[in-house]
Amino acid sequence: MLASGSGSNLQALIDDQGEYRIALVLSDKPGSRALERAEQAGLPTAVVAWPGERGVFTTAICDAVAAAGAELMVLAGFMRILGREAIDRFPDRILNIHPSLLPAFPGAHAVESALEHGVKVTGVTVHFVDEEVDHGPIIAQVPVPVAAGDDRDSLHARLQAEEHRIYPAVVAGLARGEITLEERTVRWRKT
Repeated sequence: MLASGSGSNLQALIDDQGEYRIALVLSDKPGSRALERAEQAGLPTAVVAWPGERGVFTTAICDAVAAAGAELMVLAGFMRILGREAIDRFPDRILNIHPSLLPAFPGAHAVESALEHGVKVTGVTVHFVDEEVDHGPIIAQVPVPVAAGDDRDSLHARLQAEEHRIYPAVVAGLARGEITLEERTVRWRKT
């Protein structure tokens, strides 16, 4: 698990452990709430601070994940872009969650963008990570209506509720072998 901030998606994944085990929680921010949550749950933690160079950072992240024996890299509010090495070392084994129905509104301000564009529906996307930001084969999406009078906080809260539901379901599906990626097409065979 890679997280930079409060770790609410991390907490949802911690609470859902059963069919999967979190091998390591890694943050680029010492003292982050995500690290506190991991420590409270008795999970191993690590910090890889941003050194100012993406290649060095990516190598350090990949080395830490590999040393923990993790089979999957799950990004949960991780606000750094990894270099190509991560995709090469963990092909089709890096997940991300994003607060929009990708390909709409990629980037760090998806909630604000949805409101600015006046959409009636936005949502949450879980996808495999590829070379582009907020891109890659989509595993699951959940629509979330935009209510009249929504502001960033109210819409974000409803999006997070869906994130906390869908991310553990996807990780569990991967752990059970129900989700596969075949030639950039996702197959989810629910049991």
